[in-house]
Amino acid sequence: MPITSDHAYISKAEAPDYWAISPYYIHQQTSSACSLASVTVAVNTLRGLPGRSEDTLVTQNNLLEATKDERWAAQAAEDGDGVTFVDLIEDTTQSLKAFDIKADVRSAQPGKDQAATLETFRAMLLENEVSAKDMVLIYFNQGVVTGDWDGPHVSPIGAYDAATDRVLIMDVDREWYVPYWTKTETLFNALQRPAPADQGVLAGETGGWVHIIRQ
Repeated sequence: MPITSDHAYISKAEAPDYWAISPYYIHQQTSSACSLASVTVAVNTLRGLPGRSEDTLVTQNNLLEATKDERWAAQAAEDGDGVTFVDLIEDTTQSLKAFDIKADVRSAQPGKDQAATLETFRAMLLENEVSAKDMVLIYFNQGVVTGDWDGPHVSPIGAYDAATDRVLIMDVDREWYVPYWTKTETLFNALQRPAPADQGVLAGETGGWVHIIRQ
């Protein structure tokens, strides 16, 4: 359900993550740059607006320059392979360090981590919804949620409506999507769907969540 058709929660709830992320919500710059765009959103959101006029916002290009990560640059290039879930954790951690953002990075991968259950996922979403001091990136099969492309994708979570048990995904694939709501259980299933055989080095890859908590 696109936010254009259902913005009741955002209108009545504090939704601190949504309002913190919105000014920095960007489009992935290549077909393979969803991880790069998502981490850029996270770094800008947790860093905040620079206090000096000579300091720019973080862009996808200067994030790559700051991390000096040739592996990530190749994966995020047009027609690149994309990242694994383990890569996403590493990319997030090094990006925060590059911009001197002190944060804990916690990750979980359903199907591989016994503790990463649907109830654990809901509990984490509730915790994340309390303030804008933390945010969550998800590595999920986009097609399970949207019914379109069957493959791995990365985007930030913008809000969690516990009353309706729905998650707002701030999808960085802006060519096709605006933020949209999906059932928590649907998203949890999307975290576990293996990437199909046509995804090359990512074939069989499953996802999870990366919870970034600013210290």
